[in-house]
Amino acid sequence: MKSSDSMRIGELAERFGLAPHVLRHWEAMSLLAPAARVNGRRRYTQEHVVRVLTIIRAKSAGMSLEQIREVLNVSGQAERQALLRKHHEELERRLREISASKTLIEHLMECRADDWTRCPAYRRIVETGTFSQDVCMI
Repeated sequence: MKSSDSMRIGELAERFGLAPHVLRHWEAMSLLAPAARVNGRRRYTQEHVVRVLTIIRAKSAGMSLEQIREVLNVSGQAERQALLRKHHEELERRLREISASKTLIEHLMECRADDWTRCPAYRRIVETGTFSQDVCMI
C-alpha cells in the first residue's frame, strides 16, 4: 500500500468529525478492522473509509454499536436480512411515534386555547394519535 493511498488515524477521524479514540474503540469492538501499521502508526485505506461511513449511518439510524457489529459480522445474507428486518420494524415504530409527536407540536403551534391541555382538539390528538382539521374554539 502506497502512503498516498492511506491515511493516519487523525486524518480518518477528522474526515468524519470524530476523535481518534473513537476509531480505536471501534477497532477494539471489532466494528473496524485493525489498520495496517507503518512504522508503528495506523494507516487506513479507502475500505476503512467505507466502513466508518457505514457505522456512522447505522448509528444515525438508531443502531447500537453492538447491533452494528452483529450486522457487519454476520456470516450469511439470510441472517443479515433477518437482523436488518428487525431493525427496520423498530425504525418504523419510532417513525410513527415521531409523527404523532410532530402532530401534537403542529397543533400546539396553532392552538388558540389559553390552557392547551383543555383544548378538545389537542385531547383528541393525544387520545387517538391522529389529527383532525378541528380548530380550537377555546
